[in-house]
Order: sequence, then C-alpha cells, then structure tokens
Amino acid sequence: MAPALRVETFEVGPLENNTYLVVDDASREAVLVDPSMGSESVAARIRDLGVTLSAVVNTHGHFDHVYHNALFAEEFGAPILLHEGDLELLRSVEAHAALFGFRVRKGPEPSAFLRPGQTLAVGSGTLRVVHTPGHSPGGVCLVGEGFVLAGDTLFAQSIGRTDLPGGDFDTLVRSIRRELYTLPDATEVLPGHGPSTLIGYEKRHNPFVKGLAPTAD
Repeated sequence: MAPALRVETFEVGPLENNTYLVVDDASREAVLVDPSMGSESVAARIRDLGVTLSAVVNTHGHFDHVYHNALFAEEFGAPILLHEGDLELLRSVEAHAALFGFRVRKGPEPSAFLRPGQTLAVGSGTLRVVHTPGHSPGGVCLVGEGFVLAGDTLFAQSIGRTDLPGGDFDTLVRSIRRELYTLPDATEVLPGHGPSTLIGYEKRHNPFVKGLAPTAD
C-alpha cells in the first residue's frame, strides 16, 4: 500500500532553501513547510493542484524559513504553526534578515504553537512533531511515513550551524541522536538546504554526529 503523503521539493532563493509541499492526493489537502525566499512558485503549484492548504509549518524561526509566511497565510487562509521557543525569532525577523543583507516583510503571529509529540493530520496521513533544539531553541522536525522533514537540524554529512543566537552544539547533537538517529535507517531525511539523505547513512558517515548515544539524560 502506497504511503498516504507525497512530498514535493522546491529549491528556491539565494540561500538555496528547500520548501516542501506535503500532499494527500486522496483528500486534496496539503501542508506547506518553510515558505522560503523565492517560494512564490509554490503558490502557483498549490493553485494548479487544486489542493486545500491546511497549514504553513515553520521548522524554526530564522528569516529564510519564514520569509513568505504572510503570502501563504493571506492567499490561502492557512494558519501559521511554529514552536513557541522560536516566537521571538519570528517577531524579530526584519532585524535578523537585515544582518544578512536581506529585507523581509514581517508575517502574522502564529495561529498555534507546535508541541513535541503532536500529530498534524494531512488528509489521511500524519506528520509527527519532534522538538530538536540546538540550531535554534524552537527547532522542530516533522516525521512522516518513511521520511523526516529536518529543517536545519540535520543535513547530508552536516548539521545546522550553532553560532547564531540561541544555538548550542551539544544540544543539537543530543537532539539528532535522540530524535532522529532513533528513526529507522531507511528514513529519508529532507533537510532545509541541500540534497536528501538517509538516517542510516548519516549515522555511519556524518562527521559531526556519528552513531547513537544513550537517549536518556
């Protein structure tokens, strides 16, 4: 039986972000993850598919991942979902973007906060929220059937940077080992930037975080 959810990947913008559209074709429902710079084309794709956009999910609050929150909230009436730990990042998005030489339009406040262990329904499929702080305090990943939308937590043979405010290397490593490396090895990792990878491959080859560590504090 085929998985309920299908993921479309859009590499967009000057920072080569990945914006994801998670679709349940049977119900014609979709969730948008990280509407980054250049993701206007995804709006056209949503219209072409004729799906209902039930939510915009931010894996974290850095400006490049929330850049077009306002566009999708206004055009499709979709609620914005974010972990509360990154609320101040979201609210200071204009100042954060300016540090990198970009201008961004401040988007709406979140409609609700994501909670660890929460399940987001997308038609007949689900995405499970796991809290993965370290790149930012409120970073999350979304676990579906056979895949995980990893934001800037884990990349192909790399990890998210921890030198920005709220970042912490030890916390990020702990998040990866506890929440991601405990997923099946065949789980596809769909990161916020760059190519996809597999959990098993990263456990063996990622130079920053190799193998499992005890999952209890």
